[in-house]
Amino acid sequence: MLSIYRWENGGLKEADDFGESCWINLVEPTTTELERVLVHSKVSRDFLTDPLDADERPRFDYDDDSSMLIIHVPCPLEDDEVVPYRTVPLGIIIFGKSVITVCSARTPVTTAFLDQIRRVCPPSDQYRFAFRLLWHGGVLFLRYLHDVHLRTNALEEELHDSISNKVLLKLLTIEKTFVYFTTSLKADTIALARANTARQLVLSEDDRDQLEDAMVEYQQALETATIHANILNGTLDTFASLINNNLNNVMKYLTAVTIFLAVPTLITSAYGMNIKLPFVEGAGDPGVFWLLGAIAACATGLIGLVLFVLSRKRRF
Repeated sequence: MLSIYRWENGGLKEADDFGESCWINLVEPTTTELERVLVHSKVSRDFLTDPLDADERPRFDYDDDSSMLIIHVPCPLEDDEVVPYRTVPLGIIIFGKSVITVCSARTPVTTAFLDQIRRVCPPSDQYRFAFRLLWHGGVLFLRYLHDVHLRTNALEEELHDSISNKVLLKLLTIEKTFVYFTTSLKADTIALARANTARQLVLSEDDRDQLEDAMVEYQQALETATIHANILNGTLDTFASLINNNLNNVMKYLTAVTIFLAVPTLITSAYGMNIKLPFVEGAGDPGVFWLLGAIAACATGLIGLVLFVLSRKRRF
């Protein structure tokens, strides 16, 4: 999809054709749309196609009359309730007095940018426009991190009531979101630092302040994502230890029950053999049953007393 915006009456208005100064937004563009933008902008074809690669790494690049910055931005997944967000590459290309954004998916970084009345500026001020767009991406990272953190807290409350495999699997999948965010934010901060020191960008003092504001947002988002990821890792490790501890307790009880059942079984099995045994005068002697019951009860009681004493001393 190709969208063209021009600055009219103090705001961005969608237009049908290119102008000397405009914002060109490409989302999942077709070949025809790419060719149309190439003819108008005369930028390198790689500048328009590289951001469409889902595995493209954040980086800063430049050509004779244009420069490109690829960053990873958050993208909500509406059809996935467990992993609500992922990251996609967004290319920001500056040429002349215009700005081009290229992305392989529809992301709020560009769609919601039009609602940022106080942050939007004319595309003719291309550097400030691009850096404010970057700043908006950092703000969205922080907003989505807060949302994921709230989801994690809700799942942890469920685990406090009852440890469930379903909830644990949800936490493991949420951990993927933190991995996506931390990995992307680390690469984003490196790319922004490269752009900040690039000699090819002739920035005014105000433009550099805008870029540094965006860098602060991305750095803050990186630190927040790292903290939340560490907390989630610690939580999962704690619940894994609780599960192992509960399993050990169950095995202890099962072992005690097995010992209780093994003693009377051993005694009655011995007297079930077809050989002459003590205390048995003849076949069908009714006193044997009561004698075996008394012996089994005494042995079981003795073993129970030993286990009770051990449990009191060693907290078995």
